[in-house]
Amino acid sequence: MSNNEPDSAPSARSMWWALVITSVAGFMAALDNLVVTTALPSIREDLGGALDDLEWTVSAYTLTFAVLLMFGAALGDRFGRRRLFLVGLTVFTGASAAAAMAPSIGALIAARAVQGAGAAVLMPLTLTLLTAAVPAAKRGMMFGIWGAVNGLAVAAGPLIGGSLTEHVSYHWIFWINVPIGLALLPLARLRLAESRGAGARLDVPGTLLASGGLFGIVYGLVRGPADGWTNSLVLTSLFAGAVLVAGFVLYSSRAAAPMLPMRLFRSRAFSGINAASLLMFVGMFGSIFLLSQYMQGVLGYSPTEAGLRMLPWTGMPMLVAPIAGILSDRIGGRPVVAAGLFIQAAGLAWLAAVATADASYASQLPGLVLSGIGMALYFAPAANLVMSSVLPHEQGIASGANNALREVGGALGIAIMSSIFSAQGGYESAQSFVDGLRPAVVAGALLVVLGAFAALVIPARQGITAGEPTQPAASSDEAEAGVHGASAGRPTALEPTATR
Repeated sequence: MSNNEPDSAPSARSMWWALVITSVAGFMAALDNLVVTTALPSIREDLGGALDDLEWTVSAYTLTFAVLLMFGAALGDRFGRRRLFLVGLTVFTGASAAAAMAPSIGALIAARAVQGAGAAVLMPLTLTLLTAAVPAAKRGMMFGIWGAVNGLAVAAGPLIGGSLTEHVSYHWIFWINVPIGLALLPLARLRLAESRGAGARLDVPGTLLASGGLFGIVYGLVRGPADGWTNSLVLTSLFAGAVLVAGFVLYSSRAAAPMLPMRLFRSRAFSGINAASLLMFVGMFGSIFLLSQYMQGVLGYSPTEAGLRMLPWTGMPMLVAPIAGILSDRIGGRPVVAAGLFIQAAGLAWLAAVATADASYASQLPGLVLSGIGMALYFAPAANLVMSSVLPHEQGIASGANNALREVGGALGIAIMSSIFSAQGGYESAQSFVDGLRPAVVAGALLVVLGAFAALVIPARQGITAGEPTQPAASSDEAEAGVHGASAGRPTALEPTATR
């Protein structure tokens, strides 16, 4: 038995404990992407600082989260996934307390950066730890629940942040992580099994190239709307980031043991789901960023009222995603993901079409419901598609790469849609905001449609299931044939599972 799969027949109790621990930890990390946005006015009133300082309370977390995700996954594969999960959770919890007690805006930005580093370590490991604890036949349902919880966290950030800020204090958007983190630490130590990537080695050159490249690109995207796309620092960051990413691709294509083997992208399954994830987050993340402000700044809702009215969107994953996970086990993940992205795009298009300076909630409701259903259908099978597109010992790297692309997609979405918004409208009046909102959300819908077509590139149900690999790598022909099968994780010989 490989050290990658500590238990070939996990007990039901350990399976459910793993689901609870990894879902709650993932919820905390995903929540902090947007939880600060509705608290910014209160933070500025208490701590002071210019507008750029307030922006960094959001982007400091996003940057460190995005650039360190793959490194966090590699550390887990090398030194033990449970061990590094505990380290990441400890750092995240401590940094949350530091953010809550920050005496100045600079201290808050620094604490948010450390928070992002902790999240970057623990987030990709939630998926690999869950994979190790769940039998292959039940992964669709379990990944559906995990995906629903994480999807809810991203979308519910403005609601939770606004409610805590309005009714308690903005400090509690950070304090809330502390008791949860302290409760999870002993549970994770006692209930999660340790696992490692087979023969895992740290790829220092690849890590530096990927982290530097992602930092440059994300920094440029975050600063572009504020400083202007022709700003020398923005252009330098984007150019340097692109050069470093190109260097990472070239290096990883030739290195003996790269952090992210480029041969993985020869698999249509791996390339398709990652492209779909990137485009989904570009459209969805940017739309939530603007629509949350629209409900408050234009329609006059309080932060709590706006969050409650978005529940048909944000709460839908809890209802639909588990069902979608079971459905994906029966018909395959590709049609479920593609359908979800098309429905998500339809919801965004609806919201753009009905947006006015005095739009009624009833006119927005169908778009919110469609967006919620679409998001749920995407999140449910996406995790399973990522993990099943690679061999078991590569699942940590696959998880890190997918999460990194999601984070980059979120930063890209805010940058693109904010730029469109600024070019077509602004904050001068309600009508000016609507004039900018409509084309921005339409652009988001079109990008999600492109994500749906990327999902259709994924092959139909694989004809072969991969058990414990006997070779450290698979050829591109094997990848296309489905040797990176959906139930990777059982130490059995290759066996047929389904016809195409």
